[in-house]
Amino acid sequence: MKRYALGLDYGTNSMRAVLVNLQTAREVIELVENYPSGKDGVIVDHKNAHLARQNPADYLYCLEKIGRKLTKLMKRKGIKSEEVIGIGVDTTGSTPIPVDENLVPLAMKREFRNNKNAMAWLWKDHTSADEAEEITNLAKKVRPEYLSKIGGVYSSEWFFSKILHLARTDRKVFESSASFVELCDFIPAILTGCTSPSQVLRSICAAGHKAMYNLQWGGLPDEEFLEMLDPLFKNLRNKLYQKAYPAGVKAGGLSKYWAKKLGLCEGTPVSVGAFDAHMGAVGAGIKENVLVKIIGTSTCDIMIFPEEKNLPDIPGLCGIVPDSVVPGFIGLEAGQSAVGDIFYWFLKTFLPEKRKNIYDYYSRLAKNIKPGSSGLLALDWHNGNRTVLVDQKLTGLVVGFTLNTKPEELYRALIEATGFGARVIIDRLDEYGVKAHSIVACGGIAEKNSLLMQIYADITGKEIKIAASKQTCALGAAIFGAIAAGKEKSGFSDVRQVQETLCKFKPISYIPDKKNHEIYNLIYQEYKKLHDAFGLESYQGNLYSVMKNLLKIKLRTVG
Repeated sequence: MKRYALGLDYGTNSMRAVLVNLQTAREVIELVENYPSGKDGVIVDHKNAHLARQNPADYLYCLEKIGRKLTKLMKRKGIKSEEVIGIGVDTTGSTPIPVDENLVPLAMKREFRNNKNAMAWLWKDHTSADEAEEITNLAKKVRPEYLSKIGGVYSSEWFFSKILHLARTDRKVFESSASFVELCDFIPAILTGCTSPSQVLRSICAAGHKAMYNLQWGGLPDEEFLEMLDPLFKNLRNKLYQKAYPAGVKAGGLSKYWAKKLGLCEGTPVSVGAFDAHMGAVGAGIKENVLVKIIGTSTCDIMIFPEEKNLPDIPGLCGIVPDSVVPGFIGLEAGQSAVGDIFYWFLKTFLPEKRKNIYDYYSRLAKNIKPGSSGLLALDWHNGNRTVLVDQKLTGLVVGFTLNTKPEELYRALIEATGFGARVIIDRLDEYGVKAHSIVACGGIAEKNSLLMQIYADITGKEIKIAASKQTCALGAAIFGAIAAGKEKSGFSDVRQVQETLCKFKPISYIPDKKNHEIYNLIYQEYKKLHDAFGLESYQGNLYSVMKNLLKIKLRTVG
């Protein structure tokens, strides 16, 4: 019998689904549905640029639309329902949803329908920056161990800071919530017919990377600590969960309702969910000493490290969590809060050219610019810094403007800034014994922007391969769907075995140019000065030489 696995990927702007043949490695069906609400699926507030929410109804609406298309395509291709042996789910995160005692999102109830606070708090919502600082400061004083596995700083992108901000700004929504469920836990629960927050199997990926969960201190932060943050948090821990599980564990069987909607068999195993970047890393073929970069509106960098080896705590990392990526390995997460968003902002705001593809146009112009020849240097903090400073109150910066500066030079400088930010992450991992010998990139930008990929290779000095699948997150989810189905049904005993069959690379790879790398090494020294001066309170250096050194590099490259 043929065997297929279905991967469901809930991204920032759309939902995607991939049906993959587990024997031939072919992705036989690929579907995309855009979220209908808000601006490109995101609910925003023009009075508060830090707010980013989503309508939970969009998740179910898109799932139903995907299901109708999936049913038709499976029938057309002669794929039988019983041949789909497992389902996996990945989503953005931390994206917590306030729910009632029946697991119904509050935003789907009449009373809260138009209340942004009752919606899903999207990963890039930064309204809780002050609360994140409070959590960090309190933990430093009374529970420093809580920060040890998340880089030493709690982020406004994460679970508890968002819930704390909700409690203080909208008591009615907070007190009406029976629990708060991550999107990556909500979707598998809905698929399996779960009707109570207490029945939901929670993801170790979400819990460990975003909610300070660790078995060393008994799971989630203790009740006393939470109440010290705010008396409103009294009994919050009891509303949440005691245990978290890795992807690949069976969350349950597909319910009769969703089996009909998706055209699949009732009881089909559904895996515990995880975050998109972590499953994307699996879909990109992650293994030890390989860094996977998921490059899109932001980036997420994922590595794994054997659990049996000694790994020190790494300052500034988003998480050091056993089993969060591949079972048997410690999952390491880092990333940048804005990458594609920076280029989109620049081109759409300042260069509203009437061209079919403004990205291609300026990429062609920027390709002819030699490294260092513009004299420009930028900081990539337009949406704060995720790693290694973990500070959402930082902002972007450009040094080196002259009256001769061209738009394409600034465009390239912004690309280079994100490349330097990527190198900071690699250097921090290397400093603590996690060696990235090579890089695998995936995501829309990795697919489309060869200029950026070559610049990244030249800055980091490492070869960059491109994952063959256009939907690595959904593919990773499908891999865990196969694992949840068990060896008897799927034919695979572990994640690595599935990866060897399904994960491929494109024939192209990006090799560092030696001369460009030497120039970028010089510019990187200046980037680090700016990075530390504006990012570290303890910085003792002097920025006097930065502009002058950039001019020296410019003269060297153009003269």
